[in-house]
Amino acid sequence: MQISWGALPCALVFAMPAQAAAPAPSAAPGPVAGSDTVDTGFSIGEQIVVSARSMAASSRNVLTSIDRMGGDVAQNANVNYAWELVGRLPGVMLTNFNQGTTSGKFSFRGFNGEGEINAVKLLIDGVPANSNDGNMPYIDSVFPLDIAGIEVVRGTSDPRYGLHAIAGSANIQTRIGGNYLEGKVSGGSFDTYEAQAVAGIERGGFSQNYLAAWRQAGGWRDHGALTRGSLAGKWFFRPNDTLRVGAIARWYRGTADEPGYLTLENAAAHPRMTNAYNQTDGDTRTVAQGSLHLDATFSDSLDLTAKAYANRLRDDRYVKFSAATSQQRRMTDEDHYGISGALHWHTHVAGTPVMAELGGDMQWQDNVSRRYNTVARVVSAQTRDQAFTLDVGGIYGLLTLEPTRWLTISPAWRLDWVGGTFHNRLAGTTAPINAYGTISQPKLQVAITPVDQVTLYGNYGKSFQIGTGSGAYLIPPRTTNLAPSINAGWEAGIKLRPMAGIETRVALWLQDASGEIKRKLNDPLGDSENVGATRRRGVDVQVNLKPVKAVSAWGALSWQTSRIRVADPATPGYLGHEIDHVPHWLWSGGVDFAPAARWRLSLWGNGQSSYWLNAVNDPAVGKFGQYAVFNAEVAFRPIDKLELALTGKNLLDRRYEYVWYDATVTAAQSRSPTSHSPAEGLGLTGSARVRF
Repeated sequence: MQISWGALPCALVFAMPAQAAAPAPSAAPGPVAGSDTVDTGFSIGEQIVVSARSMAASSRNVLTSIDRMGGDVAQNANVNYAWELVGRLPGVMLTNFNQGTTSGKFSFRGFNGEGEINAVKLLIDGVPANSNDGNMPYIDSVFPLDIAGIEVVRGTSDPRYGLHAIAGSANIQTRIGGNYLEGKVSGGSFDTYEAQAVAGIERGGFSQNYLAAWRQAGGWRDHGALTRGSLAGKWFFRPNDTLRVGAIARWYRGTADEPGYLTLENAAAHPRMTNAYNQTDGDTRTVAQGSLHLDATFSDSLDLTAKAYANRLRDDRYVKFSAATSQQRRMTDEDHYGISGALHWHTHVAGTPVMAELGGDMQWQDNVSRRYNTVARVVSAQTRDQAFTLDVGGIYGLLTLEPTRWLTISPAWRLDWVGGTFHNRLAGTTAPINAYGTISQPKLQVAITPVDQVTLYGNYGKSFQIGTGSGAYLIPPRTTNLAPSINAGWEAGIKLRPMAGIETRVALWLQDASGEIKRKLNDPLGDSENVGATRRRGVDVQVNLKPVKAVSAWGALSWQTSRIRVADPATPGYLGHEIDHVPHWLWSGGVDFAPAARWRLSLWGNGQSSYWLNAVNDPAVGKFGQYAVFNAEVAFRPIDKLELALTGKNLLDRRYEYVWYDATVTAAQSRSPTSHSPAEGLGLTGSARVRF
């Protein structure tokens, strides 16, 4: 389906919007560059504004499409994993593998969630939280009741992050500070039970925040049980208004069975079944994070933020993808250490507000990847034993000028460097990192506010991608260093409030990659391959409505396409083909209604169109993946400190599934070379939330 840039679809679905808290008075005299005078963000749920002036390394210094979810929306949710929450934000695609701890992920800006190219920088409380390959295992440790907000920054113009920030970033902010004691218990369909407890204690400048959470589910499909537990502690000390220091510790362990993938015929006739050969598939995942935080304000115009952190991932997975393949044991051990910081300065030059920021980060990775062929968890052969280090560091400079009240100009530049060594311990060989050199990423952002309640904005920037796993190293027979893939993108948008109770944003965007790299998911060496030069482009339309006090609504519709514009010499026939697992249409939205003081009713949904399963775009295989799912919740507070809720997911009991092209499925097994993972049907969850 084609779309003209001048004709936008007008069909929208609506849901609960955000109402931002009123800004506090500014500490700086007169306007300051990078302040809230320009707002390109869009919000769902209640937002808490803690400062009227943009601070160091803040997204409020970025003029691009930014979407925020309030903590109230997250805390009310009943989900198996926190990544499902991000799908409520506009333009976000969810990929639901439904395979135990390898449950799924989110993506945006025309990138899929297959794990071949992971284009989103994930942060938890501002701490990087991607694994070496860019996946998001650390998100498992976050439970809804501890979430203060989720922020998604889309595009290539944000200079704060380098590695994995190909299409943007997502930051999950947990609850820090305050006085509260809350618990939530829930139970529902598919033998699902959950308990969460959070506490905040703040006295005399010292705050403590704690989380303890546990979830158990039998699973909608056979052999789909899971058990998850998480603990977190956060300790911060603010001796005065100019200094805050703190520490965060987080630990998580999850175990899950994997129901496996079905043939086309079995998925249609028996979607809840598992294959006999998947009976011993499953995973145990442990993650831990620790971080130190420093925020200092030297004056009304100068502040500093700095972090140091350590991440640990231990993953032990048994998986058999089809009857024709061996079961594999996949073991991943990763330890990542890093530091980041930014110095932020506001001033006036010749009466013009100016903001300057200088920042950077460094990460050291120590990774081990081992794989074995197994039969019912008994090892028959080892196929991989790799140990590799990866060192990635970058610096950036950002300048924001406001020559007039209606114009903001913000140029930036980021430089990154990569180092590391690869050891193939099975072969006894060593290889250096590809000589990527200095990875230069210029960026520019502009915003115009011609009249009140209207903001025109545009941005341009470059981000980068390098190989993951062994694909980042100069391993024979390759003798030529690979260059990084440079992603150059632009965006043009308008945000406006035409009248009270209505807010809308429309953005057009494009992103070109010079030589896209994707992982070979089942390659014994864990190598990458070249896709070619690619082009992604799209249109995002978003609307918030609050027609009356008791009703709030929001809706979002995105059109996108992702194509190979210069094919790799090895696959010249792919020129012009679409990239796999990228639907043209994404939509999300719903409505929230408070008929009385103690009642809350919500209806929301999301969906997408179908996609090709690989770059061949073979009509004989066809397209899959289309769905439209609706959910609802009704909540009642019999007393002020207790809320009872009933949540229904997939209300219409629609059948939908994740599908991938599987060449190992023979014609004797199925009429389609595809593997299918059906999603959950109708499910009900009852919950009770207590505030002590």
